[in-house]
Amino acid sequence: MSNKQTTIKVQDIEVRLQQHDTGAYISLTDIASNGRSPANDIIKNYLRNRTNIEFLGLWESLNNPSFNSVDFHRIRTETGLSDFILSVKDWIDLTNAIGITAKAGRYGGTYAHQDIAVQFASWLNPSFYLYLVREFQRLKEDESLQLQTHWDLRRQIAKTNWHIHTNAVRENLVPLIDWNSNREAIYQATEADLLNLAVFGMTAREWRAANPDAKGNIRDHASVEQLLVLSNLQSLNSKLLQWGSPKDQRLEILNSTAREQMEIINKTSSLDEIKRLE
Repeated sequence: MSNKQTTIKVQDIEVRLQQHDTGAYISLTDIASNGRSPANDIIKNYLRNRTNIEFLGLWESLNNPSFNSVDFHRIRTETGLSDFILSVKDWIDLTNAIGITAKAGRYGGTYAHQDIAVQFASWLNPSFYLYLVREFQRLKEDESLQLQTHWDLRRQIAKTNWHIHTNAVRENLVPLIDWNSNREAIYQATEADLLNLAVFGMTAREWRAANPDAKGNIRDHASVEQLLVLSNLQSLNSKLLQWGSPKDQRLEILNSTAREQMEIINKTSSLDEIKRLE
């Protein structure tokens, strides 16, 4: 990783970034300083969460040819146990991970690839996460950073748990022989529409039929509130799939949760701040 460092200010917190061949790495240590506990403790708690470990494993499998999937599956099995402890160094040493780094010295601290850093921020503090995305986007525009990731605030919200959801669909619904095929795409589209029904009350095809002249798709025209709920439901549906819940039951749970969360979000004072970021 290059020692070239940039800093952005997010809600009065200085957040360091370092440029790498695969993109920008953002300081988790700085992001965690926004929390109520010491940064190192927050990062350790992040690594104790099974959903976060699954996200990290999927990111590595997609971006790291040397990723040690055997030790990853062992870690995944142990995650959540009362005596489970995993440091950043352990994660890197055991799995050959490249998405998170830990380094001492002048440029020290724990850094993570931009994809992981924003997911970490979302897990820690959704409001801070939104400001982080905005400031990172502004930095990219100001300095013409040539990053491969397309940063769009509204769609980034819906993408937060997208990898977790597609991985859960693959592992729990799609036969191994159909992975990476057109048949898997049907499974993925069906589960995406289950979320659409829960949040929007219609499938993507039904929305298109009702809006033939609209550009984009149903999620491109969603409100910030709907996208926040959608992101949460992706994680929830992933768990329901792992637990073997039937489709009708999952739709009922997802729909009920969507209504409850929409009501809560509409009452929160931070919603106005989120909308100003659009």
